[in-house]
Amino acid sequence: MTSLHITNARLALGDGRWQDGGVLVRDGVIAAVGPDADVAALREPGAEVRDAAGASLLPGFHDTHVHPPMAGSSLLGIDLMPVHDADAYLRIIADHADAHPELGTVVGVGWYGDVFPGGLPTRALLDAVVPDRPAVLTSHDGHGVWVNTRALEAAGIGAEVADPLGGHFVRDERGGLTGVLLDTAMQALEPILPEPVPGFLEDAILAAQRRLHSVGVTTWHDAAVGTSELGPDAFDAYLSLEARGALTARVVLCQWWDRDRGLEQIAELEARRTRVARAERISAHVVKIMQDGMIENHTAALLDDYTDAPGVRGDSFLPPDELATIVAELDARGFDVHLHAVGDRAVRECLDAVARARARNGSTGGRHQLAHLDVVDTADLDRFAALDVTVNAQLLWARTDIEIVERKLPMMGDDRAKRHFPFETLRANGARIVAGSDWPVSDPNPLWAMHTGTTRLAPSTDPHATGRALTDPLLATEALPFATVLDAYTGTAAWVGRLESTTGRLEAGLAADLVLLDRDISSGDGLDTARVAETWAAGRSVYRATET
Repeated sequence: MTSLHITNARLALGDGRWQDGGVLVRDGVIAAVGPDADVAALREPGAEVRDAAGASLLPGFHDTHVHPPMAGSSLLGIDLMPVHDADAYLRIIADHADAHPELGTVVGVGWYGDVFPGGLPTRALLDAVVPDRPAVLTSHDGHGVWVNTRALEAAGIGAEVADPLGGHFVRDERGGLTGVLLDTAMQALEPILPEPVPGFLEDAILAAQRRLHSVGVTTWHDAAVGTSELGPDAFDAYLSLEARGALTARVVLCQWWDRDRGLEQIAELEARRTRVARAERISAHVVKIMQDGMIENHTAALLDDYTDAPGVRGDSFLPPDELATIVAELDARGFDVHLHAVGDRAVRECLDAVARARARNGSTGGRHQLAHLDVVDTADLDRFAALDVTVNAQLLWARTDIEIVERKLPMMGDDRAKRHFPFETLRANGARIVAGSDWPVSDPNPLWAMHTGTTRLAPSTDPHATGRALTDPLLATEALPFATVLDAYTGTAAWVGRLESTTGRLEAGLAADLVLLDRDISSGDGLDTARVAETWAAGRSVYRATET
């Protein structure tokens, strides 16, 4: 029997409750929680003892909306996320292309539009550093790609190409293609994207797992498992990692809904759910549906026109009646539905779909959620509680970065800007809130997200914090209580993933998924500078900070 006693800790017990004491772990399970003397009395001879020195000990964090294969692939290739500068992007791309002449197509992830004049890059910039073969760079938010001329030519994309529903080929003032493709337009590049070499997706997931463990994440929801514009299907890669014992995290696979197909695909989703039913660390009971895009490129579905584009209201990726039929059928088959809804019209359409499911099926116990919620109409604020729909919030986005202030808010107009990421208003109306990073869209550090969620300011240690983001809060009245954001990453998050009987709390009998910090955060202060000292998954140390 292996045992571990973490002593002299500040214990996070959930619902805003804290206690000084310790945790005893036996064979990967929490055996006791309480005052140090009481726990020490239960400790076996020879147990490992770890003195927390007064630092906070918490349940392992749950990231309920993340894209590890995409994020991990950037860690293994061209990763633009560590910098926020156009010239630095070009140097990184050029260095990688020069170092890998064998690559038929150069790919990467992580650019931000606000570092370029006009808010978007151009193919001419990319042609200058990769002139000889296609180059395809996905934006940090996953809603756009930046390509060079060779990529457009190889994919057969010419100036006459028409915009698809839910996407755009960005053009210059003369109508020429600039080299940026947004949302569903990205699918035009599928013929030239390289097939992953055997084992690559597994390596990418493992790279992402290392990073996520380093910020205390022990459970995640992969928000796009299946072939999509967000990347190749990683389902089999997850099964392989589980089979060989390499997956130390718990993973909820959110199966991708193919919008080009109909209800016949549900049988395939059910088959996959059955395949993992006996797996120890993965489940596949969630289906992910994209209902709109993003405000910044006019593809989010709004109730009224974009302020800067009269007549434009964005796209509903699925007709509302079709969406309602799909959600009702999935709900009846025992799936939880994870819906991408950015604009207020998309939010309403998704809530309407859940309402139809509830009316048709009765109480199935479905734990449905809406992710992102950039703007919610006032008439829909209390419907989350009424319909028992969970808010999946990307807390780190709710700040006054330059891209938001100078690009996004003018598109929304004054009225909608007052309802930008209305997380506290939703909570006050009874909504349940969980949190996800959407990494690689934004950093996966839950402590940073909690800082922004409670202050509406950017973390002082974030290299992507720009403009007034460090000093001027974005709608300060929408800041959430610290207890809410902590539970959004722990106990409440475990519930939405149907893992509340397994993990998510410091409680005897639950898995020893734990994160020890380098300080006490029980007051809610210092979240942006706090660091993870050690992470345990089922009692196994999966990350330990090196001394500096």
